[in-house]
Amino acid sequence: MNTSSSSAPSASSKSKTMVFSWKTVESLTQPLLSWRKASIIVIATWLAACVSTPMPPATPAVGTSPFAGVRPGDTDPLPPPRLHGKSRWVAVRWAELPGFEEDTLFEAWNAWIKSCERPGPVFAPLCSEVRRFSIASPEEQRAWMFARLQPYRVESLQGSPEGLLTSYYEPVLNASRQPGNGYSVPLYRVPATLGSRRPWFSRQEIDTLPEARAALNGREIAWASDPVEVMSLHIQGSGRLSIIERDGSQRVVRVAYAGSNEQPFRSITQWLFNQGEGKMVAPWVDSTKAWALKNSPQRVQQMLWSNPRYTFFQEQPLSDFEAAFGPKGAQGVPLTPGRSIAVDPGSIPYGTPVWLASRGGAANLQKLVLAQDTGSAIVGAVRADYFAGTGVDAGLLASRISQPLRLWALWPK
Repeated sequence: MNTSSSSAPSASSKSKTMVFSWKTVESLTQPLLSWRKASIIVIATWLAACVSTPMPPATPAVGTSPFAGVRPGDTDPLPPPRLHGKSRWVAVRWAELPGFEEDTLFEAWNAWIKSCERPGPVFAPLCSEVRRFSIASPEEQRAWMFARLQPYRVESLQGSPEGLLTSYYEPVLNASRQPGNGYSVPLYRVPATLGSRRPWFSRQEIDTLPEARAALNGREIAWASDPVEVMSLHIQGSGRLSIIERDGSQRVVRVAYAGSNEQPFRSITQWLFNQGEGKMVAPWVDSTKAWALKNSPQRVQQMLWSNPRYTFFQEQPLSDFEAAFGPKGAQGVPLTPGRSIAVDPGSIPYGTPVWLASRGGAANLQKLVLAQDTGSAIVGAVRADYFAGTGVDAGLLASRISQPLRLWALWPK
């Protein structure tokens, strides 16, 4: 799934040598507070220097400087380190952010504008400017970021800047409003008795105990055909259904996370490995389905029950505009494919713009992203889950990403 379209110009339509004038600054930033003019002077000075000093074309290794030396104007004393719950933030020069000059920022600006629909108190004062700069060039957007934000390298409390990047996506399942004709695996709304016991019934108990079955009777949203695909939907937390209605018509709806039984999550691939089945070849859904075809229904049931966590959903309509974005994340705003990440909010607050750098066999990523979601497995200081998008291709990418990570939080000055 591609990122949503925007009225912002694409990076390819812009010259690498920037022409910047006071008229441009005033048209983009009026009305601005008078105290900001000093910052703009610094920006203009730096930009003039950029015309005569082109950036080197080579892309550096993760964590190294993307250009030699310190940026003109980026010489003020650095603020002291900050503690953010589970993480330690260390102020750095913009030069430390690998690949910052090459990113097509307008794609990330779409996600940033989404965050401004529900901003936290720290970023709310910047949102009017974020919206105004959505029509600016990438060079002007970078200049604004230099003036208004301070990059901090995110580290563990023990001082390690290294972490792990994984990825998730929005699967698409075939489904029906009524069981039969191969559709036998239900997707449930939240049961009315969910709060009566904590944790609620496990996956195995939901399938076998009359009390649990009775609590879910009439709570079906739809029925799907493949239990492994439904397990993937439970793990991802949301998805889309290409659903056959009772009148025979077909349409696409979204099912979003509404709650869980609060049982612990257990990896099915790890269970298969522990059973001597070897490591499932990515993507795990296809390899696990292939394994299921070779084994008895009882053995497949054991595999499914090995993960006691169970997810409940809510149905949401899906307009053409909404289809360009993912489901709403924990921040409460729609996720932008390729530009939203899930984080541990105890390390990075929701709505924070983050510079992400990660290299591995699946993808080399150096880009601006927004912290807009979380997940039960996303725990720690330098830990992120990259939202890859919707459908088969996104699922293939997501299944392959498990690689080293560095993060820099971009915090208001």
